[in-house]
Amino acid sequence: MKDSFQAVKISDNVYWVGAIDWSIRDFHGYLTSRGSTYNAFLIVADKITLIDTVKSSFKNELIARISSVVNPEKIDYIVSHHAEMDHSGSLTDIIRLTNPEKVFASKTGVRVLQEHFDFNMPITPVQNGETIDLGNMKLTFYDSKMLHWPESMISYLHEDKILFSQDGFGSHLATFERFSDEVNENLWLEEAAKYYANILLPYSKLILKLLDTLSTLNIEINVIATDHGPLWRGEDIDKIISLYKKWAIQTPTDKAVVMYDTMWGSTDLMARAIGEGLYAGGANVRLMPTRGCHRSDLITEILDAGALIVGAPTINNMMFPQVQDSLSYIRGLKPANLIGFSFGSYGWSGEAPKQLRKFLEDIKVDIVIEELRVKNVPKAVHLKECFDAGKTVGEILKKNSGCSFK
Repeated sequence: MKDSFQAVKISDNVYWVGAIDWSIRDFHGYLTSRGSTYNAFLIVADKITLIDTVKSSFKNELIARISSVVNPEKIDYIVSHHAEMDHSGSLTDIIRLTNPEKVFASKTGVRVLQEHFDFNMPITPVQNGETIDLGNMKLTFYDSKMLHWPESMISYLHEDKILFSQDGFGSHLATFERFSDEVNENLWLEEAAKYYANILLPYSKLILKLLDTLSTLNIEINVIATDHGPLWRGEDIDKIISLYKKWAIQTPTDKAVVMYDTMWGSTDLMARAIGEGLYAGGANVRLMPTRGCHRSDLITEILDAGALIVGAPTINNMMFPQVQDSLSYIRGLKPANLIGFSFGSYGWSGEAPKQLRKFLEDIKVDIVIEELRVKNVPKAVHLKECFDAGKTVGEILKKNSGCSFK
């Protein structure tokens, strides 16, 4: 198998030995329409070191790539940056195969790994700022707690100037190309934004803190080696760091996302009239019916929006279930700095718009228009109200784009 699955050299002493998952389409609720990679790295130092492993079903691919460089039994150290199963799933099998001198993880990582697996050897905890000696090379660890699990950490290989960034700066994108500068830029921009919105958005304050920490370390970075998707080098390092700052700050733009669904077309009519008004007011508009837009694509559009407007009909005294599903997902990702309002049609009870408003208030959206409710089919006067509401929001966005509403 090693003749078919080769390691890829990414620096003088480091090889990519991960796996490409071309078929995955769902990553705990996130639509991974372009697959993903599980990146692992082999440092060929005096103490040969494996950085992370892969999802259990890709164990043989990992072993084959390692074997194209060295006999896996020559691995001295293994580092586990993150205990989630896509990176640790094959760890126990690799430990049995290689019988390393030591396995390293953060202090919390030791506990989490022990809760996941039955190990046949102890795991050595490392502290924030601790450096381990690989003989002719040095590897320093830094805490990155809650980015995006409690045990997460990153590390820096001094001699080759590589930052192993764990899930930070990642993207779910399956490619044979290992570096972003080998991939179409629009493609990696799209997938990097989607990854941030669906994985890291709730931890934006911690992202900013980590970026500040990295800037004070006075280290030169030639490669950011993330655990998913393409790696970053050259000018793309500054690009992705700049994007992370932008996404973490969540400065509102003139984009308005109208998220809605409909039963018999009445709420759809309202949404379309609101969209027309938003555009007339100067907004950049995205109309996104939940039946045709995956929840992970919705939050990606919201990532750099200035307004979130939600609509649903009422069924059984509740908002339409497709909308509720997407809202539940979005709530956990905690988007910020948005204005908006709610709307919807109804047949007799009409609770949905008030429920939608409550959701918006819960995630601290600034309500700038009272909820719009229309009984049964909207008439021209109702659609004019929808248009006017959209136009008002569009004008606010155009005036305040780039400013915080909070």
